[in-house]
Amino acid sequence: MSARVGVVVFPGTNCEHDVVRGVEVLGGRADLVWHGDRALDGFDAVVVPGGFAHGDYLRTGAIARFSPVMEAVQRFAAAGGPVVGICNGFQILTEAGLLPGALQKNAGLKFRCETVACRVVTDRSALTRGVSTGTVLDLPINHFEGNYTCDPETLARLRDLDQIVLRYVENPNGSLDDIASVSNEAGNVVGLMPHPERAAEAILGPADGAVLLRALLATAGASARSGDNG
Repeated sequence: MSARVGVVVFPGTNCEHDVVRGVEVLGGRADLVWHGDRALDGFDAVVVPGGFAHGDYLRTGAIARFSPVMEAVQRFAAAGGPVVGICNGFQILTEAGLLPGALQKNAGLKFRCETVACRVVTDRSALTRGVSTGTVLDLPINHFEGNYTCDPETLARLRDLDQIVLRYVENPNGSLDDIASVSNEAGNVVGLMPHPERAAEAILGPADGAVLLRALLATAGASARSGDNG
């Protein structure tokens, strides 16, 4: 049976259907989950997609972290379930304390919308399971606040515990240590600024995003078979 992915939708989310499409063209199943829902029963993985949750009026992700669904996401992650936050979803996961660090305005205060090369740093995350380290993927970015930052102690821990998932080959936004993606210590929660769902099919460009989404579906399938997330 194919892995079932829950795609969380907040007021202002705008990439949910891209994620559903990306999952389904790769053989998975995807269903939208409203931010007011309090359970994630039956899902093998959860994706928090991009957009502008609650309009980003207070601070990106700061309001979304208090939505009822985030308690369910916390429980799902604590049980070992794969959780991925893309762009605004990455910001939400850091605000919710599920991932270390924070995202700030891009260097030069410029909105970046382009395809960038990213190098896989680890194969132990839910998003890079089975992907060789050193693999370079061309992935689209679309953000104004994608500049990853953290304190020196956190950066040292990220390096020591193999929590840096992707690095930019050429840094587009000023992110510390060229970081494009990080995970939690267990590797089951991952945030990334690039949009793999927009590169799941070779329509307007490379389909390198499919590499990451396939890895997520493989992780979700393994998690479901082992019963890690209940």
